[in-house]
Formats: sequence, C-alpha cells, structure tokens
Amino acid sequence: MGRYLLSRLAWGALIVLAILVLNFLIVHMVPGDPLDALLGDFPVPPAYAAQIRADFGLDKPLSTQLGLYLANLLQGHLGFSFANRMPVLDLILSRLGPTMLLMFPALLCATALGVLLGVTAAPRAGSAQDSAITAISLFGYSVPVFWLGQMLIFVFAIRMGWLPAQGMTSVRDQYTGLPAVLDVIRHLVLPAFCVTIFYIAVISRVARASVAEALHHDYVLTAKAKGLSRRRVLWTHVLPNAIIPVITVVGYNFGLSVTGAILVETVFAWPGIGSLFIASITNRDYPVLQGIFLLTAVFVVLVNIATDLLYAFVDPRVRSSHEAR
Repeated sequence: MGRYLLSRLAWGALIVLAILVLNFLIVHMVPGDPLDALLGDFPVPPAYAAQIRADFGLDKPLSTQLGLYLANLLQGHLGFSFANRMPVLDLILSRLGPTMLLMFPALLCATALGVLLGVTAAPRAGSAQDSAITAISLFGYSVPVFWLGQMLIFVFAIRMGWLPAQGMTSVRDQYTGLPAVLDVIRHLVLPAFCVTIFYIAVISRVARASVAEALHHDYVLTAKAKGLSRRRVLWTHVLPNAIIPVITVVGYNFGLSVTGAILVETVFAWPGIGSLFIASITNRDYPVLQGIFLLTAVFVVLVNIATDLLYAFVDPRVRSSHEAR
C-alpha cells in the first residue's frame, strides 16, 4: 500500500508539472496585453511603458518567462499580481478561506442529503416518492446557477428583506464576536444553498442508480432469506457495495471545490477564489491565473489520491488488489 501511495504521488507531481506548463502557454497565448490593465486607458510615454514591461518580465521571450516562473516556483514564489500590486501567494491565501467556507459545508451537506435521497428512492422505483426525488434532482441539476442565484436575491433579499444580497459581511455595521459570526452565516445562506442544491442533484442521481443496481445482486436475496429487515439489508449490505461510484463523484466535486463556485461567487460578490479568477481574466493578470491553476491542480491531484485510498478502505477487494500489486 505504501508503494502504491508513493507511485500515485510521483504521477501526481508529473501531472501537476504538465498542467503548469500547459496552462502557462495557454494563458500567454490568450489575446490581450496585461500592460493595458496596468496602465489603463490613459496614454503614457513609450519609455515608461517599456520600463513597466521590463519590470514585470513581459519583454522576455516566452520560453525565458516559463523558465523563470518554474525557477521561482521551486523557491516558493508564485509571482507578483499586476492588478492587485501584491504577492500572488498572499492574494490567493486571502481569498482561499472564503471559498472553503462556502464550498466545504455545502459539499458535506450535499453529500449527506444526496446519499440519503438516493438510498431512499432506489428501493421505491416508480413510486410517488421516487418521482418527487427524481424531479428535485433534475431541477437542481438543470437550473442555471446564475439564474437561481439572481432569483434567490430577488425573493429573499429584495422583496422579503430576510437575507443580505451580496458580500460576506455587512458594510455598514462592524460586528465582533458572536454577532460577527452570525452576520457571516446570514451572508452565507443564499450562495451555499445554490451550491448545495446542484451537488445534491448530482450525488443523489449517482447514489440512486448505484443502489438500484446493487439491489438486484444475489447477496441481497440471501440477506432477505436470513430474515434481515429491509432497512438493515439496505444500509448494511447494499450501500457498502454501491458506495464506490458515490465516492468517485464526491471526490471529483471536492477536487473542483477551489474554483467550483465561480458563478456563485460572481453573482453574490463572494470574495473567494472564483471571483478572483474572473477578475484576473479581465485584467490579464497572468501570475494570479497561474497561481490559481497551480492551486487547483495540486488540490485535484491530492483529492484523487485520497479518493483512491478511500476506495481501499471501503472495499476490501480494492485493498486486496493493491496489496497483490
């Protein structure tokens, strides 16, 4: 198992390196000049523009810029943001907390509710309860997140005035202690609901299909023949054998959680990685884009490795296969 983990880490490092190089080339091939974002629309002397381009290394060949970027990366330097005038690492870390605050609770809640709905619907295929759960799943999966977010703002923030429309904290009031926590929670409700409803739909559909398939296996008939209750058969025998596809989709969603709420953060002006990503594209802020790509690639690789290890923990057959290798 240890050798398998080391091999996965080695492959993960190669994948991250390939992603870094590919993203670097793609970002620099996008039309537009970051100097336009730095200088604005006002005319400046050509000498000053050349000096700014040289200060940020934009006057060097692309291969030289790539080599300097990788060399600085090995030293822990992700570069300097053109638009925000601060180190990229500090900027990303300042935005990472709000994104994790939005995504992780929403994903955990979506996982629990999605599995519960899928397990509830699968044994009752064709019933009114199954149809209702399927309809909710289809709605959550098909409705555009940006439209749902705007409707929630219109109903609960503008018309009813129950919840704030945008931001993470109140601008007019400066809270401390418990009131500050409650203020953040109030701002979190609407964007977290948008994220949760989408992932509930995805996870519940996968869980329902996987459990429905597992219900037709022979070990289910054997368990029922032994006199076990329907609930015990479902949760003790069926779910452990049907959980692998659910773990796959949950791991995939957690891997993309760093930038998975780009539209939600944009609609609700949530100060996270997603909104920073959109702003960096607009400003042609190459170092920030590369830093976000690096963070996402590393996080996705680590979550995939953790998912593979979780397979071995949940399913003894996977563990035996790893040990045989």
